[in-house]
Amino acid sequence: MAAAGVVAAAGSAQQLGQLLRQPGGSLVVVHFWAPWAPQCAQMNEVMATLAKEHTHVTFVTLEAEAVPEVSEKYEISSVPTFLFFKNSQKVDRLDGAHAPELTKKVQRHASSSSVSAGSNDSAKEDLTARLKKLINAAPCMLFMKGSPKEPRCGFSKQMVEILNKHGISFSSFDIFSDEEVRQGLKTYSNWPTYPQLYVAGELIGGLDIIKELEASGELDTICPKAQKLEDRLKALINKAPVMLFMKGNKQTAKCGFSKQIIEIINNTGVDYETFDILEDEEVRQGLKTYSNWPTYPQLYVKGELVGGLDIVKELKESGELLPILKGEN
Repeated sequence: MAAAGVVAAAGSAQQLGQLLRQPGGSLVVVHFWAPWAPQCAQMNEVMATLAKEHTHVTFVTLEAEAVPEVSEKYEISSVPTFLFFKNSQKVDRLDGAHAPELTKKVQRHASSSSVSAGSNDSAKEDLTARLKKLINAAPCMLFMKGSPKEPRCGFSKQMVEILNKHGISFSSFDIFSDEEVRQGLKTYSNWPTYPQLYVAGELIGGLDIIKELEASGELDTICPKAQKLEDRLKALINKAPVMLFMKGNKQTAKCGFSKQIIEIINNTGVDYETFDILEDEEVRQGLKTYSNWPTYPQLYVKGELVGGLDIVKELKESGELLPILKGEN
């Protein structure tokens, strides 16, 4: 068991499992981090401060790339990522270095069993703001169980199939990833089941309603049409003469390979733009097929794929990188 007020380190799946088994269902916060990411070091300092303030909460750090089986199990694709557990079950998640949001979530989950009326009202206001932001995150938002690639219930699967069949552009939110959103949205929308489809911030309905709209021909007029994925990808890779598809952005790389490649490109002095593939699952998966290149980062010059980190390193060593980036080769 971790000492109160101290951040524990888990170096294996077994150690993490032991730390998650806290008595009385008390909160456990796990920071998936990497030593090469400065934002992780900053968030480790935030964790240390929170550990002193919340001695009844267990705070744990786990180096994501050192224990890959755990990172894979919890779908950790970038650092820092924070998972919140009670009774060894994940109850919430936070991606990115957001100290105020981390503090809020710790306070909310740590006090969920004994909140006062005043703080409860404040928590409801925070949740309402979150829900409004989520349902307006895209012109067409689907709240579902799982993801469009991997739906985790039959109703969600049918909904995705209908939307895809009609070429409708939509973003999604996995309600399994956030229990607070899952329960709160039912009350907010006065709709007790999932999936739920929103257009322009307004609830359209669940699967039965969407089936009725499809049968009447109204679905195509209500929901925005998707740009063909191939057209989207062509537009993106030609957005700038030099385009880098990576995890994160120039300021904050979210994986070691992306960090290395931006350091190399920055040293050439050539202007380039980036696209964060963690922000768009469709692009992330689609570009792998389009370019026949299975990993990230991916570097493009004038719409043509140059390659990933290993290729860029080879070009740097041979002296060919700078002419290629300038479009001279």
